[in-house]
Amino acid sequence: MTISSHFYEAYLKCPTKCFLRALGEMGTGNAYADWVRTQNASYRTEESQRLRQRATRDQCVIGPPAAANLKSAKWNLAIDLTVRTDHLQSTIHAVERVVSQERGKPTQLIPIRFIYADRLTREDRLLVAFDALVLSETLGREVGLGKIIHGDKSATLEVKTGALASEVRKRTEKISALLSSKSPPDLVLNRHCPECEFQTQCRQRAIEADDLSLLSGMTEKERASHRSKGIFTVMQLSYTFRPRKTPKRAKNPAKPRYMALQALAIRENTVYVHGSREGIVFEAYTRCLRCALAKRLIACERITRSGSRHIPQSPSFVPDLAGESPASA
Repeated sequence: MTISSHFYEAYLKCPTKCFLRALGEMGTGNAYADWVRTQNASYRTEESQRLRQRATRDQCVIGPPAAANLKSAKWNLAIDLTVRTDHLQSTIHAVERVVSQERGKPTQLIPIRFIYADRLTREDRLLVAFDALVLSETLGREVGLGKIIHGDKSATLEVKTGALASEVRKRTEKISALLSSKSPPDLVLNRHCPECEFQTQCRQRAIEADDLSLLSGMTEKERASHRSKGIFTVMQLSYTFRPRKTPKRAKNPAKPRYMALQALAIRENTVYVHGSREGIVFEAYTRCLRCALAKRLIACERITRSGSRHIPQSPSFVPDLAGESPASA
């Protein structure tokens, strides 16, 4: 099966999502996923139009026909360029053609990807690196540079795709093995689930299996460690919790997050407090006090700028430092 940029992008988020897309399954719907898709499509259209306005009509082409012979192309900008190899395919948002000023050097083709987010992730860089890999295999030479235009200010980030080529190839090999297999990958809920169109059915499957990935704070390494011990469900993990005593000589005792305690709380439908109750009350007290003092400083700064003499009082919910102690609060 041909690995497209559509499948590659899904695999970077979740292997199960890639597998479901390859099967042609339709998601049950997700409002946030629809919003993200709309934002990306709108941003891509706007930025493509902006680049087209910079280029003359005879220097810009639109659509797959421009990919017929990339080596002899005369355009300077291509929009929505579809590039194919024997096993890879990518519809590149834009491709910039830069003619080399040095004799003997080939013309450079730079893939461009539009992303509406202000902050980029490693997955975004791997996506433009995938575009560069497909383009390089089509040309028969390395494409070592890609660009990402992102954010409200249309900032441009240059990505050295040559450094990411080996990682992209490894992932494409894993995707090929996944799509050729008839069995689905292990279901693991992750941070991408809230913005995925398959969230409902995947979570339902995880609840039915009582999967450990229901505990969002558990890493893949921890899940593998529990499975090697024969612990596969949240119910099984809940029976492994044992309260530990804090060493008397410890000055700053660690307060790790016990996933087994979280599983026990889910099983018994009970809230457990890890540590002393007084410490939690004092922490809440100091946090409330810091917030109130910050608001008061901001108000005083505004008063200084405006020249007014009226200084507002502290909020009534903050206890007086001289009158009350954290324990009495």
